[in-house]
Amino acid sequence: MSGNAIEVTGLRKTYAASGRTGPKLALNGIDLAIPQGAIFGLLGPNGAGKSTMINILAGLVTKTAGKVMIWGFDQDVNPRQSRAAIGVMPQELNLDPFFTPRGALEVQAGLYGVPKAQRNTDEILNLIGLEDKADAYARSLSGGMRRRLLLGKALVHHPQILVLDEPTAGVDIELRQMLWANIRRLNRQGMTIILTTHYLEEAQDMCDEIAILNHGQVIIRDRTVNLLARIDAKTLVIIPDGPAKPVNPPPGVTCRTRGDGALVFRYRRSDISADAILQAVRAAGITIRDVATEEPDLEDVFVELTSSRPVPAA
Repeated sequence: MSGNAIEVTGLRKTYAASGRTGPKLALNGIDLAIPQGAIFGLLGPNGAGKSTMINILAGLVTKTAGKVMIWGFDQDVNPRQSRAAIGVMPQELNLDPFFTPRGALEVQAGLYGVPKAQRNTDEILNLIGLEDKADAYARSLSGGMRRRLLLGKALVHHPQILVLDEPTAGVDIELRQMLWANIRRLNRQGMTIILTTHYLEEAQDMCDEIAILNHGQVIIRDRTVNLLARIDAKTLVIIPDGPAKPVNPPPGVTCRTRGDGALVFRYRRSDISADAILQAVRAAGITIRDVATEEPDLEDVFVELTSSRPVPAA
């Protein structure tokens, strides 16, 4: 083992032409190493190639070129071992409505060849909060319960790596908090977690490292704190002591007035200092009651990195 849970080298996927459309390049030579024990975010806009990459890791899609190592096993040389090392919680609710949660977990364990003596069905049902619904038909479960069951199915074969594809899409806050509490618990026990999500605040809160895909390529990969530090934009919020007056901000600074009367200035700290903005506010005859700054978040990073990237040639 290299210390990496997953190593991807030169990964390419081209879908064949269909109808009036020509061949589609979904992945364009991806190189990516995900360390053991990490909570790793795989982000990108729709069509960036995230789902294709996940399906290749899970053995559901055949790659066009490249090398995939999962927990030290070459996917081409040891397909069974590499597939056994990874569990995938898909975004789609693909459950048989006539199975109970207990039955679905038992069948899934059987498909992976887990001996009955090594199955931990009751433990998983307790983990996902479905012990009281263990013998109810899946068709009677709520959408949130079905999503929990998908997590349980991904865990039945004791994988070292867990992939979560949009795990909280369309679920309520309570279920989201429960899922993340379980994921953190699994990670503390040594499991490597790979997360795709459109909720960027989740990735910012959960992930140690993040890779952003766009047009089938990794455009950046870094620790989350380093990604946030890359953004030069900053926000200065000034609460005036009285009604807000018009302000002539310095060049390159935008200003808007919030509904509560606060003045919100956006600027690049490499171009101008906060003191210059404060001087402009005082020059407008405004008495300042309070000042606050807001640091950029992952959404700012995401937008800046993906909004102006050209489409690569096939």
